[in-house]
Amino acid sequence: MTDLKDTINSKNTRPPVVVVLGHVDHGKTRLLDTIRKTKVAEGESGGITQHIGAYQVDISKFRNLEMSQKITFLDTPGHEAFTAIRSRGAKVADIAILVVAADESVKPQTKEAIRIIKEEGIPFIVAINKTDKEGVNIQKVKQDLATEDVLVEEWGGKVPVVEISAKANRNIDALLDMILLVAELEELNEDLSLPVKGIIIESNLDKRRGYVATALVQKGILNIGDFIVVGTVIGKIKSMEDFTGKAMIQAKPSQPVLITGWPTAPNIGKEFIVALNKNEATQIAEGNVNLAPLFSFFKGSVETGDENKKFLNLVFKSDVSSSLEAIEASLKAVKSQEIGYRVISYDIGNISEADVKTSIASKCQVIGFRVGIEESAKKLADKESIKISNFEVIYELIEYVRGEMGELLGIEIKKNPLGKLKVLAVFKKDARAQIFGGKVMSGKVTRGAIGDVTRNGAAVVSGKIAQLQHNKEDVSEVKEGLEAGIRFDAISKDFSEVKVSDILDTYEEEKIKRSI
Repeated sequence: MTDLKDTINSKNTRPPVVVVLGHVDHGKTRLLDTIRKTKVAEGESGGITQHIGAYQVDISKFRNLEMSQKITFLDTPGHEAFTAIRSRGAKVADIAILVVAADESVKPQTKEAIRIIKEEGIPFIVAINKTDKEGVNIQKVKQDLATEDVLVEEWGGKVPVVEISAKANRNIDALLDMILLVAELEELNEDLSLPVKGIIIESNLDKRRGYVATALVQKGILNIGDFIVVGTVIGKIKSMEDFTGKAMIQAKPSQPVLITGWPTAPNIGKEFIVALNKNEATQIAEGNVNLAPLFSFFKGSVETGDENKKFLNLVFKSDVSSSLEAIEASLKAVKSQEIGYRVISYDIGNISEADVKTSIASKCQVIGFRVGIEESAKKLADKESIKISNFEVIYELIEYVRGEMGELLGIEIKKNPLGKLKVLAVFKKDARAQIFGGKVMSGKVTRGAIGDVTRNGAAVVSGKIAQLQHNKEDVSEVKEGLEAGIRFDAISKDFSEVKVSDILDTYEEEKIKRSI
């Protein structure tokens, strides 16, 4: 077999692009940390990766090898809200690593990752993680994978498996060797021809540098000063950095790069192309005017055939474009026949005074995701009583929106039966109250309870027991079999007269907060 080092570093090959997929908290980011010798995982909000990360590592530095061996890794979120991001990562990758925790085996996002890998038709490696934990059953994991039509080599299939512990740095070298072996079989040739092409992985607004985007070069050599087109957005590259923040002059295939020089945020998941000059860039952009918009939740959220439906109006600001994408996907799952939501405005960047002014005009609240709040926005929001909520973890944001929508549902009144009384005598009556006596047939009658008077099964009047007596003494309750005197205050407008033999059904009202 050809030596792996020679294969990966020949002038006609490029580093493999590897996407790391798996269920939330199964150790995907920890695995990349171990390889990169960094500590990204400990800084993630809520312990989950919030958006896709692209990193290129020279594994020879960690393995004392003389020749450079580079691999580009894409780290993707495991939480269910980030399906689109995971799918996008798989579309641009050459190889996938399916991380499965040995103590939890196959979980919902594991199954989803398997589906994405199969749909994209890319080769993949199973990394069974957390094998350092006591009592784990590796064979059960392989059996569960077989149930999902993933047959590892040991079970007669073609999928290689490596048993690792990212935490204990166990078998990481074996996993890297397997990546290089699969890459060799894939014959990943480097294409340096024009035009330069690639994919936008992420975009956001930097307070100091303006709009920035993380891109993955797939073909050609990207240079500072190039005109770059994404859909209808034209940028001119002012600067480029690698994932560590080191300045770059050019970027080759399989290299992730941070690009500045955009007039607005380029759409994520979209292909970029480099034009020879500004005129060509303009022509390319004009030909892309019919591209579908990235986000549509502001439109779809207002569709309803019920004019009585209530709506929660919202302004969203997030750190990066993929966060908006995940918020959109998650909000679509929040459904109610009575309550909807309207996204009045959305963008990336900190919450500004303009966002608060939009909220004032539209009578809505502002929700931020991993962003700051400008001081002028805080002051105006306080002055105008505009609610601003900021979140670091996406599922907390979604639960908050669900709760706010639930507030619009109002309170449900539940009637808890107390007892029945048969009217035996009627006494004084005025426009709003009546005094009568009777015998408790079942349960109990209590002071302050609500009651419905029925006659021959039909409702006569509703009211409240304002005063309750037994043996001419005021009491708080009268039990079954005893007689009681009652002053009954009307609730309904028309106070029909209570008559002998009527039945008083009493109950307590329980206020239940409704939710979606």
